[in-house]
Amino acid sequence: MNDVRTRFAPSPTGFMHVGNLRTALYAYLLAKSQGGKFILRIEDTDRARYVDGAVEVIYNTLKMAGLEHDEGPDKDGGYGPYVQSLRKGMYRQYAEQLVEKGAAYYSFETRPRTAAAAPEEEADPSTETAGEEDDGLEPEFDLAAAKAKIAAGVPHVIRQKIDRGGSTTFTDSVFGEITIENKVLDDQILLKSDGMPTYNFANVVDDHLMRITHVVRGAEYLPSTPKYNLLYKAFGWDIPVYVHLPLIMGKNPDGTVAKLSKRHGSVSFENLLAEGYLPEAIINYIALLGWSPKNDREIFSLAELREFFSISGLNKAPAVFDYGKLAWMNGEYIKLLPLETFEAMAEPFAGLDGTRLAEKWPLIAPLLHQRTAVFSEIPEKIHFLLELPEYDIELFFNKKCKSTPELAAKILPETAALLRSLPEWNLESLTSVLTDYAQNNAYKLNLATWAPRIALSGQAATPGGAFEILNILGREESLRRIEKGMEKLKAN
Repeated sequence: MNDVRTRFAPSPTGFMHVGNLRTALYAYLLAKSQGGKFILRIEDTDRARYVDGAVEVIYNTLKMAGLEHDEGPDKDGGYGPYVQSLRKGMYRQYAEQLVEKGAAYYSFETRPRTAAAAPEEEADPSTETAGEEDDGLEPEFDLAAAKAKIAAGVPHVIRQKIDRGGSTTFTDSVFGEITIENKVLDDQILLKSDGMPTYNFANVVDDHLMRITHVVRGAEYLPSTPKYNLLYKAFGWDIPVYVHLPLIMGKNPDGTVAKLSKRHGSVSFENLLAEGYLPEAIINYIALLGWSPKNDREIFSLAELREFFSISGLNKAPAVFDYGKLAWMNGEYIKLLPLETFEAMAEPFAGLDGTRLAEKWPLIAPLLHQRTAVFSEIPEKIHFLLELPEYDIELFFNKKCKSTPELAAKILPETAALLRSLPEWNLESLTSVLTDYAQNNAYKLNLATWAPRIALSGQAATPGGAFEILNILGREESLRRIEKGMEKLKAN
């Protein structure tokens, strides 16, 4: 077999959906696991959907994900240009070759085009229907007559000519042998009236010319594959190895699943980063959406994925995007960050700029380092430091440490008196005074500090205990909150 060459060929139509990113990842891993080349090609033939800046999004996403391409628009490997619009001039000759072979034909415009009848627009491969629609085009199978019309300037497209009898069978590396009835195939447009190829034609020509050996793409392209194979056969070209990937599904509120979309949450790489997921964790998680290692291992670096990835591990069944599982995995990656790195990365998410606690971030960050799954959850975790929430005295009950509101009503005034008399307010002195208080009263430390922590935070669970919260809030705010707790207990 020739050296493995895979490609990622996105359309610059906006953000990078996780499905697109998974395709890029698997194409990259397949090439790298076999010592091959990973090629980036920009497929911008659909100018109506082109979005300014989308090419930069593609580059930035691949860079942040660590998926370095060997060839592409910025790395000429001898098969360029790697942007389809820059290859426009070459497609007509190949389309006309098919016409000469009888595998394609010219279609001419017979009535004014409307927005509802745009004959040269490529179809979504997942929504193709049998036969030709009335798109205002009339086929011309007499080649001489067709060329005369072209010479006269009559607008036209070139369509693939498909014999709809029988069926076509091909083999996919994931789904095995697939048979599709030819009657469901349509005479797809290959070359549009502006001379631009459709995706369905350009990807075949470009994959051949760029010597792509393995085509990795979504399972929604399975129904179109026979048409691609007919093109390869008409040209006399080798058909690549197909690797079609299962769908990625999202969970609906009612527990059912549907194809992953915006209604399920963030579905782009950019948005996931903005919510506080780490690139390494996203890539690790996406790698497991359709691929399984030979053991139950779940945490893989990109280098390890390159080593262990194989086509045989790909699954047919749709994968369900589980944000809870992604958050868990992200938390594992966050725990491995050096504290200094965590502190710097998490600070923009904390929302403390301009607040009285902005300068206390170095004290707060260590409390969150091992307790954070996603950076975006940090504001909720520490909001109590900015503003004491309303709370019920039931929080002073704790069965495990044997705390009760009655006991809290005794402990709070006693600890408040000790705290007021502290000459220095720092973590060491705060720890010492409350530890001594517990020992002198024959309390376990968790009992002695439960009531103060509830009064300070107004919630049952906090990042950090009473010592750390006292140190962060400072003397004045800490005593104010403890006194408020005493008033609440007295009133009840």
